[in-house]
Amino acid sequence: MESSTTSFIVNALTQAIVAHQLQPGTKLSEQKVADQFGVSRTLVRQALFQLSQNRLIRLEPARGAFVATPSVEEARQVFTVRRMLEAEMTRAFVRQVTPAMIRALKAHVAQEKSAVALDDVPGRTELLGDFHVRMAELMGNDVLAQMLVELISRCSLITLMYQSASAAEHSHTEHAAIVKALAARDEALAVQLMDEHLHHVEANLTFDRKAPNVDIAPALALA
Repeated sequence: MESSTTSFIVNALTQAIVAHQLQPGTKLSEQKVADQFGVSRTLVRQALFQLSQNRLIRLEPARGAFVATPSVEEARQVFTVRRMLEAEMTRAFVRQVTPAMIRALKAHVAQEKSAVALDDVPGRTELLGDFHVRMAELMGNDVLAQMLVELISRCSLITLMYQSASAAEHSHTEHAAIVKALAARDEALAVQLMDEHLHHVEANLTFDRKAPNVDIAPALALA
């Protein structure tokens, strides 16, 4: 029971971070989180420790827990790892692609389009990141999917801090082009488009931007 409660808190906090409802630098008071979920501080402490292992928060002695604030260098390293990993994923996807896999990706891209059109910032952020995870899931590679979940969670912090406002629509358009290349089984083009897409996301980051802090209670109420 305690394990499932801890997992619930971890998932809720992760969702709030990925959806940009908890911003980098936000202090996560153990008591406030405990009150929000109606649980003990011990369970909250376990959840915060797990999140620190995933680099989504940082634990500071005598100061507490804070949503992580990735450095410019860390941001660049995360995107370097994603480009290496996702190039190979794209090659593998083309080699085992089926019409059902393409239909699933097209449905996902349609959801992205709706979220972008509605200016649903949390929704489109989650969907744009999930596109990459969805590819791994459709391949049946749970290990790869989990690795991408962790990387993309870190990317969500990075994009919150540094991404320009117009980047979401560009990402959606590029996802649609990638799906078209996958459907055509054009391995070279699909890999090229994925690499260009990740380069574009990184290039659109403005590294002198500062993100404001927000209060934790309203953010978790939305999670």
